[in-house]
Amino acid sequence: MASRFVPYIVVSVVHLVCVLAGAATLVAVTKPLLMPVLLVCLLWALPVRRGEVALLGSLAVLFGWLGDVSLMDAGPGFVIGLGFFLLGHLAYVVLFWRRMRFRRPRWWSVLYLAWFAALLAVLAPHAGALLAPLAAYGLALVALGASGSACNRWISVGAACFVVSDSLLGLDRFLPGFALWQIDFLIMLSYLAAQGLICVGIVRTARSRLPAASAVASAARLVP
Repeated sequence: MASRFVPYIVVSVVHLVCVLAGAATLVAVTKPLLMPVLLVCLLWALPVRRGEVALLGSLAVLFGWLGDVSLMDAGPGFVIGLGFFLLGHLAYVVLFWRRMRFRRPRWWSVLYLAWFAALLAVLAPHAGALLAPLAAYGLALVALGASGSACNRWISVGAACFVVSDSLLGLDRFLPGFALWQIDFLIMLSYLAAQGLICVGIVRTARSRLPAASAVASAARLVP
């Protein structure tokens, strides 16, 4: 199963190397390829390519692609991209809650709320008119992290990586004086890890539940 995500890993590594090298032209070429390749890998690896899992997973990845492309526009693209990523997070949350979870959200997921409050307090003085959209987006991230903690470890870690990536992006965009070594690389590294781990986790859960679903369907056919 893991081998089916190799194309995504390869394209991600190439993109990250381009980011590190400061090759802006190659970054612009490779970035729009990332999510389409991941979507192909996801559908290739899923045991069933029709149904709610495939639909919601595809929507989440496609919204991520639209967000990636929108953020390449230095102007209003940021707000548009934020909206697309918000929709992608909500698609993941619905998928996690309906099809992926196998336990209650872990107790430590309350830390996402603490993170949200602290980050919003730091960014609020500098967000201006974008404060309300940022707050809504932050709540969606809290929901993503909490619902992800109720799923397998791949999805749980992937959701946490999303929180890291978006936190770095918010601090880089809105907090004056914020500077980290290779911030663009760190944002993309955590973002690509988030998307990849979540999709691997989706496939692993879907495959683990396939025998049980098949057994139920077979038993139903035997009932007169």
